[in-house]
Amino acid sequence: MIKRYTAEMIKNVALISHSGAGKTSLAEAMLFDTGMVDRLGKTDDGNTVMDFDPEEIKRKVSISTSIAPAEWSGIKINILDTPGYFDFVGEVKSALRVSDCAVILIDAVSGVEVGTDLVWQYADEKNLPRMIVANKIDRENANFDNAVDSLKKSFGSKVVPFQLPIGQEASFRGVVDLVEMKAVTYQEGQGQKPQVGDIPADLKGRAEELRGALVEAAAEGDDELLMKYLDGGELTLDEVKTGIRKGVLAGKIVPVLCASSLRNIGVQPILDAIAAYMPSPSDAGEAKGINPKTKTEVARPVSSDAPFSALVFKTMADPYVGRLTVFRVYSGIIKSDSQVYNAAKDRNERIGQVFILKGKQQEAVAEVCAGDIAAVAKLQETTTNDTLSDAANPVIYEATSFPAAVFSVAAKPRSKGDEEKIGSGLARLTEEDPTLKVERNPQTFETILSGMGELHLDITTERLKRKFGVDVALDAPKVPYKETIRGTTKVEGKHKKQTGGRGQYGHVFLELSPLEPGNDFEFVDKIFGGSVPRQYIPAVEKGIRECMVEGVLAGYPVTNIRVTLYDGSYHPVDSSEMAFKIAASMAFKKGCLDAKPILLEPIMKVEVTVPDQFMGDVMGDLNKKRGKILGMEPRGNNQVIKGLVPFAEMTRYAIDLRSMTQGRGVHSMEFSHYEEIPSSVAEEVIEQAKKEKEAQSK
Repeated sequence: MIKRYTAEMIKNVALISHSGAGKTSLAEAMLFDTGMVDRLGKTDDGNTVMDFDPEEIKRKVSISTSIAPAEWSGIKINILDTPGYFDFVGEVKSALRVSDCAVILIDAVSGVEVGTDLVWQYADEKNLPRMIVANKIDRENANFDNAVDSLKKSFGSKVVPFQLPIGQEASFRGVVDLVEMKAVTYQEGQGQKPQVGDIPADLKGRAEELRGALVEAAAEGDDELLMKYLDGGELTLDEVKTGIRKGVLAGKIVPVLCASSLRNIGVQPILDAIAAYMPSPSDAGEAKGINPKTKTEVARPVSSDAPFSALVFKTMADPYVGRLTVFRVYSGIIKSDSQVYNAAKDRNERIGQVFILKGKQQEAVAEVCAGDIAAVAKLQETTTNDTLSDAANPVIYEATSFPAAVFSVAAKPRSKGDEEKIGSGLARLTEEDPTLKVERNPQTFETILSGMGELHLDITTERLKRKFGVDVALDAPKVPYKETIRGTTKVEGKHKKQTGGRGQYGHVFLELSPLEPGNDFEFVDKIFGGSVPRQYIPAVEKGIRECMVEGVLAGYPVTNIRVTLYDGSYHPVDSSEMAFKIAASMAFKKGCLDAKPILLEPIMKVEVTVPDQFMGDVMGDLNKKRGKILGMEPRGNNQVIKGLVPFAEMTRYAIDLRSMTQGRGVHSMEFSHYEEIPSSVAEEVIEQAKKEKEAQSK
């Protein structure tokens, strides 16, 4: 049973890194060492607390943020274990939104990787204090000094080693604590019972050198300590710790520790450092939001005595309790069996049982105080990014900014009749994952599923099958080409049929001419003298509109066209709306063929943000994709390339860009306009359309 903690005694810590650095293994070791679990879970064995989703167990990677509490030295540490793959960046962003600090893991063999740069940038965006763990020190070719050098090169002198490894690679057995100048060693399988002793003789000189740099960094964290240090005074251990904490909170010091989380070596000192140096919700200060009624800024102190407020940062579908809403309490107290106000939706919500999460397990609690993280089931209106508050003191907090989807596919049911189930299933999944987007393309009639990459959408379809019983196939989305004309022509359409009894007669003269881009269709009635009776003119327009759905070149919709009805004739008995509709469609099809028909393709406005060294490759690739570069501008350490590129060339661009830039490039795109397709490409599109039509007719 987890006891009740005040905000001063809570630490909300996000574990973030490049994929494969060992975040989940570290989280499992932290839970084991603090007694929250009685066995050390391993990703390879599929028995971890944090990776509990069937897809995570199957793939041996984290795909969503998991939360579990650990109690250590009178502190409650809420561990938020985030995914490392780029495809699940939304999970990282939402975890950092409600965390007060971050632990960044690096692989001691690889050092700083692409994902390390990205998560550092995300932590910068939230101005979060952080520490670094060089993990996997026991791996072959692991080198702590090289890892620290790569950190300093990337992130500057604020990176300060707090430990030295005792032994490297397979012989790694402990750490030198540079703050207290002691050795902490472990026997295999005894991670909960470290031995504290003297620093090995071969490491003493290096340890003293590094401690000198650490003490200097600590002194710079506090003005009084700095004066004492500059005057030649020696800082006490307590003063060093005070300086470190102030420096960490101010972002001037980023401690570097080392560990093997898989072998549970060096994990307890990480817990000690979190407890000693990382900020609590109280240190993070009051939460600021907007009063929805007055539209003015309001501040909520991190206090259980303040009015209740909380931000929903995650929504989960639990097979037993239904939808789980996960939130961080910023002020006040939330109690089970109470009522709160959703300011974003202007709705009251009934709170049932409040839970503390431990992976997939839920522990019922009577109340949760300011600074803590909890969950509640079966809220009716509340979704991710909503603020819950006291009805008399409403507030709306800043929402998590999720990245826009960059990769799209067409989702088609493998079984007939599953279209509705696909829609409802995907709607439920988008509630859980705000980086997913689902829309119906009105032209191609495809369900378009968009996300952050191939893996993201692949896992989404697996979840759709497992949770909702719908098996879908993913395919590249059809390009919504259109057709138009470049010339002007006059054409006659006559429909005359005699079958005994009343016949059919409709006769029209049309003029077809191109319209300016952006104007879909214009129908002009220039009938004089009643050559076509007024009651049949709407039928003429309807016949044309129905024909425009499928053009004459490749069956794509016709656009940018003006059709003028200027003459015709009728029969007093045999004419009808249907006859004039057919006559108009005959004339329209013939006229389109005569008026120099062309194919149009959608052009996307594209922005690509890349580091300087990849700019040439990216621009060359955009040119190969028939793109037009409009310009470049610097943004921080990156360059932003702006251009116009055909949509047909961009369907797999997220994958291409990731490959070209080692994952460092990002892009966004939005529809700009339609443009004529080059004749060589148009021939291929027309040929492909013919093949598809033949295949459908068989």
